[in-house]
Amino acid sequence: MSAAPAPNALELVPIMQAVAAGDRKALADLYGRTSAKLYGICIRLLGSEPEAEDVLQDVYLTVWNKAGSFDGNKASPITWLAVLARNKAIDRLRRQTAPTTTFDDAPDLADDAPSALEVLQQDEDQKRLNGCLDELDDQQRDSIRSAFLDGATYPQLAERERVPLGTMKSWIRRGLLRLRGCLER
Repeated sequence: MSAAPAPNALELVPIMQAVAAGDRKALADLYGRTSAKLYGICIRLLGSEPEAEDVLQDVYLTVWNKAGSFDGNKASPITWLAVLARNKAIDRLRRQTAPTTTFDDAPDLADDAPSALEVLQQDEDQKRLNGCLDELDDQQRDSIRSAFLDGATYPQLAERERVPLGTMKSWIRRGLLRLRGCLER
């Protein structure tokens, strides 16, 4: 799967309308813009590349047949597609469970994974955090990433940068204050 830039909801609405009208090129464009995200949902739920690819194909077949049922007033196109992919993947998991003779004998299939909407929100939060980190000075950004994402200690960072420990703590504190200000905007 090639990583395409995150699709803009406003860009996807006319593409969905063209797919609903039977435009094959629009379906190919929609696939190119959204398949990586939908594949990620499928692989996360199914844990198998062949299964995820098969479900993804089912998703786009459904999109081709039911794009006319998409209502932009209820959800954005990517949300509609993500929910469709999630539901198809869960349906596949349910079909994989052993057949039972009665409804009472059917196993419970709990989905502890985040919902498609939660995944999309986490993606947006990550983009926002990265944007705010990019606004910081290089020293602050690198120090914060090393301390909070890589687990480096302040003394390790001070030694690596060849600065006093107090200086390192000040860089990180000022950076965190600027980061908080950016995120609160």
